[in-house]
Amino acid sequence: MSLTGGVLTALPAFPRAADPAEPPVTVPREPAQEEARRELSKSMYHEHDPGLLHRALSAFWDWLSTLFDSASAATPGGDVGLAVVVAAVLAVLGALWWRLGTPRRGPVSSSALFDDRPRTAAEHRAAAEAHAAQGHWNQAVQERMRAIVRSLEERALLDMHPGRTADEAATEAGRVLPAHADRLRAAARDFDDVTYGGRRATEQAYHRITALDHDLERAKPHLPTTGSDAASQPHRGAAA
Repeated sequence: MSLTGGVLTALPAFPRAADPAEPPVTVPREPAQEEARRELSKSMYHEHDPGLLHRALSAFWDWLSTLFDSASAATPGGDVGLAVVVAAVLAVLGALWWRLGTPRRGPVSSSALFDDRPRTAAEHRAAAEAHAAQGHWNQAVQERMRAIVRSLEERALLDMHPGRTADEAATEAGRVLPAHADRLRAAARDFDDVTYGGRRATEQAYHRITALDHDLERAKPHLPTTGSDAASQPHRGAAA
């Protein structure tokens, strides 16, 4: 304080200079880092952070963007050239899929027509009708073709052959029922396409094979003429 002209005034207080002999007040590095981590880990600092799904999608799109940037840099024409190349590849793949369908799982000739316990033709027909009622046309076509072959076996028009394929059955049946040979081969192709070709059957295909089944029930077999039967008949032009 000072006394000037009879007025008592207070001098401003200045901070005391630090004593160079005393060490500065500091916090060690590792405890300070640990304290900062604990503070930043509180939920109040992460209320608006993106969720796990959002972060994963962001990382995926970043990776995809980097991939396309690299591809466009290496493709003549840049982004436009890359788009043309991608469109051409997709068009080729689509054409191949439409033309070939699902790849076959194995040769048709290596798989048997019947793959479970022996059932009668009536049982196969009942199973086919049940599948058709539910709109399961693949299974309906399969069971109706099995009913056809089993019916021919029950009528002794085909020999019992557990390992027979649909193609083999159609060929053998066509010999004794030549009027239906073409329809038998078409039914065998429908069965193979559904069972081994990965294609989907239609309601129309099922109705075709069902009509064939009904016609075959009434069809009379064509039995080849034996040598003894031919010899017993009179020769044409011979005197009576």
